[in-house]
Amino acid sequence: MGEYKRPVVSVVGAGNVGEHVANLIAIKEIANVRMFDLARQTEDKVYEIVKGKALDIKQMAAAIGCDVEVEGYTVTADGEGYEALAGSDIVVVTAGFPRRPGMSRDDLLSKNVGIIRTISERIAQFAPEAIVIVVSNPVDVLTYAAFRLTGFPANRVMGMAGVLDTARFKAFLSMELKVSVKNINAYVLGSHGDDMVPLLSVSNVGGEPLTKLIPEERLKEIVERTKFGGGEIVSLMGTSAYHAPGASVVEMVEAIINDKKEILPCSVYLDGDVAEFYDAEDVCIGIPVKLGAHGVEEILKLDFTPEEKDLWKSSVNSVKSGIERIKELGLI
Repeated sequence: MGEYKRPVVSVVGAGNVGEHVANLIAIKEIANVRMFDLARQTEDKVYEIVKGKALDIKQMAAAIGCDVEVEGYTVTADGEGYEALAGSDIVVVTAGFPRRPGMSRDDLLSKNVGIIRTISERIAQFAPEAIVIVVSNPVDVLTYAAFRLTGFPANRVMGMAGVLDTARFKAFLSMELKVSVKNINAYVLGSHGDDMVPLLSVSNVGGEPLTKLIPEERLKEIVERTKFGGGEIVSLMGTSAYHAPGASVVEMVEAIINDKKEILPCSVYLDGDVAEFYDAEDVCIGIPVKLGAHGVEEILKLDFTPEEKDLWKSSVNSVKSGIERIKELGLI
């Protein structure tokens, strides 16, 4: 009998979201974890924070009886130090540059596509068989960039967006109806942001349509709260969310590692008959997909109501404008 090889999930970017992804994977004993991030330098010391976080998570795992390896690797902005990506089954990319005062949208795109370029090149070099999950924002545009820059087949590059948006929607519906989230079936598709598309036509609680359970005006309020769910957290905490995004990534990771064939809304590349069906050619955008050991194993085709179709078109156009802009800037 051959030696068992535990799956490996590498997390590039050990900020709040990356740290919580690593933490949850360790707690669930899904895979061994490798974390990658830049050092932080002060006037008199260089801090290798990613190594400290990895060691802390490893010790946490030991405290609760979880047998998992967690390692941290310090990398450089120009791509040195990524050799340990080798053997990764999944690479989760959370690294990104936050928008700062005085930065234009183009400045931010240039910074983040530059980061994605460096990481994508290293993934292709050291982990050419890995599945890539992009979390960095704007996630649909950066997922498209990672797809093009890695050169990987479309089934092995995806973005985390709809899983998080759907979780927020279900949380608000659960609070409203005082019912378990396990009994709520809902999808939020499209781009991750103001142009997301909650599919009210297929959303239900225990088989009962949402539109019968919640008055129209109140349902609109819940949809709006979902659209600005991230902003609400920023206004309360002064920083973006990380518990829910981290858990949403891990749901995707678990579906792939355990070959669950789970239907989840993910940002994926559309072409061929699927692109024709959704009228969305050459974009990465949130659609229900079947996730399993091979990554995206099937893309579902859902019919929209006329109102949902209008929202969908707006969402597609929003993502397309971002993709066209990074092309115009010569970033991919």
